[in-house]
Amino acid sequence: MPSVFEAAHGDAIVSRIEALRPDATRQWGKMTAAQMLAHCSIAVEAANGDRPMKQIFLGKILTPFVRSSFVGPKPYSRNAPTGPPLVVADTRDFATEKARLLGALRRLRDAGPEAAARHPHGFIGRMTGEEWGFVQWKHLDHHLRQFGA
Repeated sequence: MPSVFEAAHGDAIVSRIEALRPDATRQWGKMTAAQMLAHCSIAVEAANGDRPMKQIFLGKILTPFVRSSFVGPKPYSRNAPTGPPLVVADTRDFATEKARLLGALRRLRDAGPEAAARHPHGFIGRMTGEEWGFVQWKHLDHHLRQFGA
C-alpha cells in the first residue's frame, strides 16, 4: 500500500499539494481548498505528535469493527464524517495553510514511521508507523482528489 514514508509515493503527494491552486473547485463536501489544507495539517500534526490526541471513547468501542476499513486499501467515501478536532469551518489563508501542511508533512517524513508509531490516532488509537504512513497517504489522496489535484 502507498505510504507518505515511501519516497515515490510521498514525493507524489507533495507534488500534488504544490500543484493545488486556491481557486480549485471541490468535487464534494463543504470545505474550501484552504480549509482542506488546514484540515489535513491537523491530521499530519497528530501523526507528528505536534497535536497530541487521545483515542475517543467511541473509537475504543468501534475500532475493532472499523479498523480494517480505516487502514485498508479501500478509499474513504465522499462526505464521510470527521472528528470534531479536525473540523475547519473558519476562513483560512491558502498560502499559509499550504506551507503549514508541507512543513508538517516534511517533519513527518523526516522523523519516519518509528516516530509516528508513538502517537495515537484520535479515533483508531495505537497504530504502527506503517499504518500511519498509509493512512496519511490515503487521507491526503482523498482530499487532493476532492479538489482535482
